[in-house]
Amino acid sequence: MISIIASDMDGTLLNNEMTVSDFNAKAILKAQQQGVHFIVSTGRRYSEAQPLIAAQGITAPLITLNGAEVYDASGKMLDMVPITKTVSRAIFHTLTAQGYYFEVVGNDGVYSNNKVKRIEEIAYLLTNLNPDTSFKIAISLASARLELMDINYVDNYNELLDDPKKHVMKIIAFSQEGPKKLQPLSDELLAKHSSIKITSSSRSNIEINNVNAQKGIAVERYANMLNTPMSDVMAIGDNNNDVSMLKLAGTSYAMGNATVEVKQLANHLTDTNVNDGVGKAILEVLAKQ
Repeated sequence: MISIIASDMDGTLLNNEMTVSDFNAKAILKAQQQGVHFIVSTGRRYSEAQPLIAAQGITAPLITLNGAEVYDASGKMLDMVPITKTVSRAIFHTLTAQGYYFEVVGNDGVYSNNKVKRIEEIAYLLTNLNPDTSFKIAISLASARLELMDINYVDNYNELLDDPKKHVMKIIAFSQEGPKKLQPLSDELLAKHSSIKITSSSRSNIEINNVNAQKGIAVERYANMLNTPMSDVMAIGDNNNDVSMLKLAGTSYAMGNATVEVKQLANHLTDTNVNDGVGKAILEVLAKQ
């Protein structure tokens, strides 16, 4: 009996237009009407994720920043797991020394030290999601999108560490060379810092969190609050940062567009994110209840 459904967003719940489809929304609302708890588990910030489900009339708790923050359905923060400032400073030094562009997600917003690089990274993401879009057009779209996003620009990320009210929740490093360059970097950082966890949400980035800020850990905490065993939890995802919750959930679904690792790990396979895979998986499970 499934009591909790936890779903990733990008590449999973969201289609390539970055919206929740009507089909997916109806399936979620049907599950909630039948007493099943639905929770979003994403690498996004709360302010980026919540409006996307609210647009479809969905109210649900959110696990954000890969598990670094947890909110209840009303938007109240229940938990926060930052990277320590000492470790953050060391990671900043390593990434800067090796020439990586990276961004910092704080408890009060996203920080960048290079507007041009940020536009380029958004453009690369858009072309990966929509291969028919030229890079030139993607740059234009990224520039327009950037104006709508609340980004804080700083000259030096270490400024964040000097403010006692600011906390580093996640660090995202980018490389268009993908795993060829990012995997050795991940190995180096993990060898130096046992208190971090590294995942990714695309082949061109790595996402660095506190080792206790993982989707699986956060979903399990939420399940414990409801006195629900993990055997009664269903998780749906597509990428590396979903692995921890897919491993712990009794029922796990990989998206049709998921990575090979995720497909091998999950015990069920659903359709792609552009073909309402989340909604189809939910209806499949509800039909068996």
